[in-house]
Amino acid sequence: MKKIILLVALFPLLVSCGSSKSNDYQLTKNYIPDNPALYRTIVKQDSIFFDAYNHCDTKFEVYADFYTEDIEFYHDQGGLSHSKKDILEGTQKHICGKVTRALVPGSIEVYPIKEYGAVEIGLHSFSNTTNPPDEPKKVSRFTIFWKQINGKWKIAKVVSLH
Repeated sequence: MKKIILLVALFPLLVSCGSSKSNDYQLTKNYIPDNPALYRTIVKQDSIFFDAYNHCDTKFEVYADFYTEDIEFYHDQGGLSHSKKDILEGTQKHICGKVTRALVPGSIEVYPIKEYGAVEIGLHSFSNTTNPPDEPKKVSRFTIFWKQINGKWKIAKVVSLH
């Protein structure tokens, strides 16, 4: 009897382990923003920030101004950085004129964080001029914690996963 109960209890786990995981990244398939105005605001901020990132050779000050002084940047390959100066220097050295980011259309989710700001979750890919132009782009997940400070939206935390 104990074996039957154990099998019944483990059946959902066994079924889920045996099914293949989809790689179509349907992150926002059923997403509807709780706060459409906040959603539009954060999507606009994302667009402005990454336009400055993609053109940081000419828009570096705009890019740099988005980060809070106490930024926390968690990168699965690069580790944790909590130095705005280091992040900006790394961007100038490794990104400007070399790397561009493309948002996966329709992938952004935005959730309000009471008395703080918002969290943005989405998918994007990067192109590097040092890679072959026909190299397939890898889609990766990101999370950005946006903090509203004196009416301006600032990036306080980033989680970047590849």
